[in-house]
Amino acid sequence: MRVGIGHDTHRLVEGRPLILAGVTIPHPRGLMGHSDADVVMHAVADALLGAAALGDIGEHFPDTDPRWKGIAGRDLLAQVYEMVRSRGWVAVNIDVTIHAQSPKLSPYKQTMAAHLAETLALNLSDVNVKAKTGEGVGPVGLGEIIGCDAAALIRANQFD
Repeated sequence: MRVGIGHDTHRLVEGRPLILAGVTIPHPRGLMGHSDADVVMHAVADALLGAAALGDIGEHFPDTDPRWKGIAGRDLLAQVYEMVRSRGWVAVNIDVTIHAQSPKLSPYKQTMAAHLAETLALNLSDVNVKAKTGEGVGPVGLGEIIGCDAAALIRANQFD
């Protein structure tokens, strides 16, 4: 077994949809990025890549490459997971913490977990999504950014 840790942060801006773990959330601002800027999917992808010792998403999906312009985080995570599986690993569980002052994410956490579970062929009980505010402090608390931390546990796939 191996564990990996991932992190992603994007700035909130006008004129973009807010997408977290593949869920479009009503909000006046969204996350700026070359892709859809889904910090949850990106953090989980980095956690999986880290666990498998495969680098990070910036190495595999650089924001200088026009092929990845606008790519959905869910599609990026699916491609990362295929890389991890091709090396003989499968996900065991995922734990995510989203850092956002607003909007309130409680109504969306189960759907986010379901999207992650589906993308990674996990049971819903193997995925946990938490949300924390910045308590009005720092760039999260001031509503300037949304960030996400993720941990992924993988194991050797004895069936491949």
